[in-house]
Amino acid sequence: MKIDLTDTTSSKINKALVQGRRAIGTPAVGMVLTLVIVTDEENQYDALRAADEASREHPSRKLVVVKRFSRSARERSKARLDAEVRVGADAGTGETVVLRLYGEVIDHAQSVVLPLLLPDAPVVVWWPVNPPANPAKDALGKLAQRRVTDTHAAENPTEELTVRADAYTPGDTDLAWTRITPWRSMLAAALDQVDCAITSVEVEGEQHNPSSELLAMWLADRLHVPVRRSVSSGPGLTAVRLETTCGPISLHRADGSLATLSIEGQPDRAVALKRRDTSELIAEELRRLDPDDIYASALRFGVERLGGAPDPSSAGPADGSGAPGTATTATKKAPAKKAASK
Repeated sequence: MKIDLTDTTSSKINKALVQGRRAIGTPAVGMVLTLVIVTDEENQYDALRAADEASREHPSRKLVVVKRFSRSARERSKARLDAEVRVGADAGTGETVVLRLYGEVIDHAQSVVLPLLLPDAPVVVWWPVNPPANPAKDALGKLAQRRVTDTHAAENPTEELTVRADAYTPGDTDLAWTRITPWRSMLAAALDQVDCAITSVEVEGEQHNPSSELLAMWLADRLHVPVRRSVSSGPGLTAVRLETTCGPISLHRADGSLATLSIEGQPDRAVALKRRDTSELIAEELRRLDPDDIYASALRFGVERLGGAPDPSSAGPADGSGAPGTATTATKKAPAKKAASK
């Protein structure tokens, strides 16, 4: 069921939600959180579809905030709020309100969202694109226990990682970090099978893929060994190679779906390591609303200490000399035995 409201208010939207629930015969509210999606008109469809799919696991009230910027000064001075209320099959599991803000109300989005939050329920704010420099200090971000961004959507993902590190506040997270959860789990499980000292690591992935940098920073932060970041044609992350005193360990994924785990002295194993949809990433983030200390530690390690990914257009010998095209050393502390955290 859909209810369109033009030039409306938060009070009228709440009344429309009650009316919609009664019309479809489900007056009880069984939602566990409020998910606020701050996006533009171009990306709101994909973001809402991902949120609807994630709501099967996490029934929620989804508030989609779309800021519509007018071209003329006269139109920009007119404050207006339009809303589309969706309940039942049109809203996934839960309720959906698409809010379109015009004029001066754009600068006061929190005053529109606040009356629509579920009482006594956690609030998560997600910026699929164009997040604020400091999400925790943003007017909408202040309402949330969890703030989700995605550096992969940034024009320069490597620089965006530095911005995220400088502004980090407990509760911040990044879908680029969520994408490497299966990689971190598989690498930690592989290290549990050996009793060797790790001497160096190489992380291979696409040049503009922040997940590659985050995985490299996590390994450097936890293992305290030299970590190199090298470039491949993708898709996404393609390989992690660990040199140990018992021989090499590698996790290689060439097709974005199936990976091969190789450990010295053991037969190669095929493992499922597919690239996940945005809905799966959001669902994972909604499972935990407490601060992610491991992410914070890896992020604060600093992408600059990795030296950045080399430029594939200027290939050179990967000898660690710092010449164009070479991988760079993240840190040169003593060899570590195993990852400090999974």
